[in-house]
Amino acid sequence: MNDTHDYESINLLLRRICQAQRNQMSEALADIGVYAGQEMFLWHLWQEEGLTQSQLVERMCVQPPTVSKMLDRLEKVGLVERRSDASNNHLSHVYLTELGKVRQHDVRAIWTTMEQQLTQGLSIEERIVLRRLLLQVHENLMRSP
Repeated sequence: MNDTHDYESINLLLRRICQAQRNQMSEALADIGVYAGQEMFLWHLWQEEGLTQSQLVERMCVQPPTVSKMLDRLEKVGLVERRSDASNNHLSHVYLTELGKVRQHDVRAIWTTMEQQLTQGLSIEERIVLRRLLLQVHENLMRSP
């Protein structure tokens, strides 16, 4: 691709979209005391409580120190708690606190608002096509070496 047309590349456009979305999401989440990225940590626990740190690392596709730091912060603000495994004292499981459960409603409301903003001006058919195309892009990236 010609350097003068880099601004038209899909890669650059996706990067710009992701950055804009992350900035707006960060602002909205800050209003409820959650940092960007932490909502995905919480989302995994909303799907299945009692995960171990290693399970969260695997599901979030991040490095162990990232999960450890996130867990420390979420525990400090009272959204999650660690409980020792009854059969293995070296293992702990992560659970939502009552506040962590309440935040599910708040985060979902933010996601709904963001979804509406992202797809404003698109027909239902265009939204379906966009979702299908993004799923294909994601699949392509997951297969890449």
